[in-house]
Amino acid sequence: MFKRMDRLLIELPKSDYPDPNGAAAVQELLGGKFGEMSTLNNYMFQSFNFRQKKKYRPFYELVASITAEEFGHVELVTNAINLMLEGTTFNGDPNLTPMQEAVDKRNTHHFIVNAQTAIPANSMGKSWSGDNVFNSGNLVLDLLHNFFLECGARTHKMRVYEMTDNPVAREMIGYLLVRGGVHVVAYARALEMATGVDVTKMLPVPDLSNAKFDATRKFESVGTHRKLYTFSDEDYKSLGQIWKGPHPEDGKPLEVIQGTPPGAPIPDLNEVPEEFAPGVNPEDYQKIVKRLMDGAGL
Repeated sequence: MFKRMDRLLIELPKSDYPDPNGAAAVQELLGGKFGEMSTLNNYMFQSFNFRQKKKYRPFYELVASITAEEFGHVELVTNAINLMLEGTTFNGDPNLTPMQEAVDKRNTHHFIVNAQTAIPANSMGKSWSGDNVFNSGNLVLDLLHNFFLECGARTHKMRVYEMTDNPVAREMIGYLLVRGGVHVVAYARALEMATGVDVTKMLPVPDLSNAKFDATRKFESVGTHRKLYTFSDEDYKSLGQIWKGPHPEDGKPLEVIQGTPPGAPIPDLNEVPEEFAPGVNPEDYQKIVKRLMDGAGL
């Protein structure tokens, strides 16, 4: 089962300006082949379909716990896209063409279909597909695929980072570069445990340390790159059999954290009347409040 908390993994800043074209690029990190929807669904189905969970418990727990974190990554990228789209259009008489700015933006689906929010698609608007899920049933092959998937995701994050200096995108990508690095190392450790091959000697892939990116430094300074969360209050206690020893870059000890990161508030998106969203006028809102209060016996 999954336990949900009304928090984001980190706090995202508010941008002083809209960046819809930047948001279109960030879509690749959500619904692209190496995006967070792919990492989530790959690990989720691998964990659901994992054979002999008891016999190979540490490997199962690794994939299962990372699955839970990937839900948070999907949520984080989605919120970043939403914040980057804010302010692109204006509220006004429909005859004044209040959404005129949207027509020249790279992804008009953001404005026509989703009321200026993220879509489950890549940077070119192609919908995410279950064909992106790899679940061979072979432990070593799946771990090797996951290592490759995380390296590909890291590459795309680095490229999008260099495409936009939007503060929302930079904060989100900086954090995910660090956390994705954790998953790269985790799968490398798992492969070493399963095969005896030290895959960590290949790291980092691409050959550029996270420390080169301004937005990653504050997360690495507090050891975020060395922590693997169980995302469970009591379960997944075997992770320490894999996530142990020194970090391959700074040599400091890896640490399993029982539970979740502290998190931060989820942004409350403003209404967008020109999109008819949420589409509730003040009079209707007061009626809704009254019905809720009556239903609660207040």
